[in-house]
Amino acid sequence: MMKQNKKNEILYLVALLLTLVCSEAIGQNHRHPEVKTHHLSEIRLSDPAVLADSASQMYYMTGTGGMLYTSKDLEYWTGPYMVAMTDSMSWMGPHPMIWAAELHQYQGKYYYFATFTNRDVKIGVVRGNVIERRACHVLVSDKPEGPYLPMKDKTYLPADRPTLDGTFWVDINGLPYMIFCGEWLSNWNGTIEKIQLKDDLSGSVGQPEVLFRAHDSPWSREKEDGNIKPNKVTDGPFLFRTETGRLGMIWTSWVYSTYTQGVAYSQSGTLDGPWIQEQEPITPPDFGHGMLFKALDGRWMMSVHSHKSVDGRYIRIPHFFKVDLSGDKLVVGKMVL
Repeated sequence: MMKQNKKNEILYLVALLLTLVCSEAIGQNHRHPEVKTHHLSEIRLSDPAVLADSASQMYYMTGTGGMLYTSKDLEYWTGPYMVAMTDSMSWMGPHPMIWAAELHQYQGKYYYFATFTNRDVKIGVVRGNVIERRACHVLVSDKPEGPYLPMKDKTYLPADRPTLDGTFWVDINGLPYMIFCGEWLSNWNGTIEKIQLKDDLSGSVGQPEVLFRAHDSPWSREKEDGNIKPNKVTDGPFLFRTETGRLGMIWTSWVYSTYTQGVAYSQSGTLDGPWIQEQEPITPPDFGHGMLFKALDGRWMMSVHSHKSVDGRYIRIPHFFKVDLSGDKLVVGKMVL
């Protein structure tokens, strides 16, 4: 057993070395013919998330798919670059699906929070739905452009339930946390939860705790068995503080067939809540899975994707809205791109 473990460790290190070599090649335009400059409106990307990096004076946008785009002005973007490098011998398998990635700078490093799905592993069946092995995980890099590589811990969240859309927050106690969704497929009432992370974000500490559930929403709707009730989906949490110090969270669900984003505020000012849901959505219909970032010129912005079905296929395009955090609530302004 000791010899096999040593062999696995050597194979893993070799795989990471090959990944680094390949990623350097991908990061060069002349070596990767698919890399080009696009106007934002030309990009098809779900769950767009932007890192405004003051050191490089560049914007880095990622999302679903494991790709990265770079920009100097938010309007024109160069890419895509493949930057998420996973361990094929981990629970993710050799070709995991990658959803809802975000980039976060923390203590001198850059972290890639994302949802990974191994479609070859099934963890259960609920109400006739086969549940695939899906969970939030964190990769790390010394540079915003990556590559982003695995850290020490193989798992961050329980293996027997599907989780998704992990984001990052440091609470007022100074401790780092992952905030994530417990997928509705496992209990028909999705959750938003927290779990503490290690100081270097290389793994999790303790067990997850529920912050609120999908059915707490006053604005989402669905019809089930002829009854109208709050929707069961939780999607895309992202936390922020207003300039008055109020802690808020945007998150997305559905109003029947319309993709919709709302907001909740913590009554205590900490992750523990209680979380009070606003009565009305905060973005136009069919815009959602948002996140906030401060542009390099100091403006607060929200990135979201628009959401529509064309010939049975969902089309998702990233957009940016102005936002105002100067008061006690998040105010979403006009769409600028």
